[in-house]
Amino acid sequence: MVSGTGSHASAQSGESELVRRVRQGDTEAFGELVRRYERRAFAVAYRLTRQRQDAEDLVQDAFIAALDKLDGFDAERSFGPWFFRILVNRGTSLFRARKVRVTEEIPETIGDTAASPDRLAEEAETGERVRAAIGELSERQRLVVQLYELDGFSTSEVADMLEIAEPTVRWTLHAARKRLRAELEIWKKERDHG
Repeated sequence: MVSGTGSHASAQSGESELVRRVRQGDTEAFGELVRRYERRAFAVAYRLTRQRQDAEDLVQDAFIAALDKLDGFDAERSFGPWFFRILVNRGTSLFRARKVRVTEEIPETIGDTAASPDRLAEEAETGERVRAAIGELSERQRLVVQLYELDGFSTSEVADMLEIAEPTVRWTLHAARKRLRAELEIWKKERDHG
């Protein structure tokens, strides 16, 4: 445990040094911050926008906003939660403003001869129902489920990003799971009896 704490502290001090260098105009230091977070940022942005191009634009916009606001950032804190709060806030605003169109990419398994057409159809139907059920959640529930369950952030990281208390995140997650289970049970009964 101690080594994990030490590695977290050294990573944070490394980030603090990068932030200090960026503030002095070091573009390579900013490039390093981008490299550390861009993959996970794209995953989060894609879940928010459901469009590759929109997600790429959102990530770029969030990094530019972070750079613009870096002078007001407390370098003693971790850069990640602060950056992801910017990303989530901008993504939420984009979603509200544009009511993002929903399309799905063609699954990679579409050409897989080992998977039967019936199985592919069932998986697609289940995936569509789960996405629809998540879409019916309140905005806060949807964000918490996506960030925690799908993107793998901890409850404390989600709390930081959404600027809410960690117990609120846990309660929101509990309520969302309960609602999703109920929705999916109804769907399964309809599917099995219909």
